[in-house]
Amino acid sequence: MPDISLYYVKKGSGPPLVLLHGNGEDSGYFSRQIDFFAHTHTVYALDTRGHGWSPRGTAPFTLYQFARDLLDFLDQQNISQTDILGFSDGGNIALLFALSHPERVWRLVLNGANLDPTGVKPAVQLPIILSYQIASLFAAKNLKAQHNAELLGLMVREPHIAPASLKRLAVPALVIAGNRDMIKESHTRLIAESLPGGTLRVIPGSHFIAAENPDAFNAAVQDFFAAHPIQGR
Repeated sequence: MPDISLYYVKKGSGPPLVLLHGNGEDSGYFSRQIDFFAHTHTVYALDTRGHGWSPRGTAPFTLYQFARDLLDFLDQQNISQTDILGFSDGGNIALLFALSHPERVWRLVLNGANLDPTGVKPAVQLPIILSYQIASLFAAKNLKAQHNAELLGLMVREPHIAPASLKRLAVPALVIAGNRDMIKESHTRLIAESLPGGTLRVIPGSHFIAAENPDAFNAAVQDFFAAHPIQGR
């Protein structure tokens, strides 16, 4: 039995679409996507364990645990298959879940995901490492520092996905990023090229294109869904 129940926002009708936010955020990040895709999908925007309104629980605070939490959530909702759109760490969770349970996924949208910490540009990653080290020093005596250390630790230590492992994931996948993303462009291209069903889109904006440039982002995802209809529906 799972030790927690995830908070989620549900809206719309049609085939399910799960939205997974990034590190330190919550489902509210996708406000412009929830309303847009509710016209074509039943949208489930989740708060990851220890984020937003979802409790921390007692299980390990790792991306791999978050992927297991997603499996528990789908089972609780009786969702046998779904589309998944994940941003940043949410994209990493989506990828980990799809690699473990490809039969549960129709289509993947990976926005600003990375296979390992080296995929993040050094100018961004080095301050994250420093902040993690500082938070870790105070974690034993301060709950806020402990929480920050857990969050930052995800970006410092995870994920570790071998590019070769993506070759076995045959579901259609849109790999989308901003042209000023904090993820190296070469790394984003590696993900897209390693996925047999991968499609790459780079649109104007930073790492946070879904919020900054929602019209272009939503249109790119909608075009991808139109080009790859769900089989059997």
